[in-house]
Amino acid sequence: MAANDSIYAAAERRIELLALGAGALGAVGAAAIWGLRAGAGVAAGAALSWLNFRWMKQGVATLARLSRAQEGAEKVRVPRSVYFKFAGRYALLFLGGYVILARIRLPAVSLLAGFASVPAAAIIEGTGLLFRGSRNPPGNP
Repeated sequence: MAANDSIYAAAERRIELLALGAGALGAVGAAAIWGLRAGAGVAAGAALSWLNFRWMKQGVATLARLSRAQEGAEKVRVPRSVYFKFAGRYALLFLGGYVILARIRLPAVSLLAGFASVPAAAIIEGTGLLFRGSRNPPGNP
């Protein structure tokens, strides 16, 4: 793995952890201010958002690995699991959102707030990278 790849992999891990932290913090805050149902909605939205990010990350990593492994091949073989993870992400969000809103009847605003946990984590990580600067590993200009 190249030095830049390790920097990106570390950033992706931090985004995952920050998303879980932001979701948990948001759920606790919403529960304290608006009640347990709102907190549960934020937690459910954050969990769906985190799982969506994770599946997207795994799918992209698999496609990148396959493209390097099959470079120059006339016909590229992509496992069905990659297609499932890309399409399944949307099915998961729609089905999860439907069940949470229609069956469990949690507040829609709290679910949407939970969905914002991954974008919030990405903004936090990006801001952190800006303030930390571009520290290159030794040996890289």
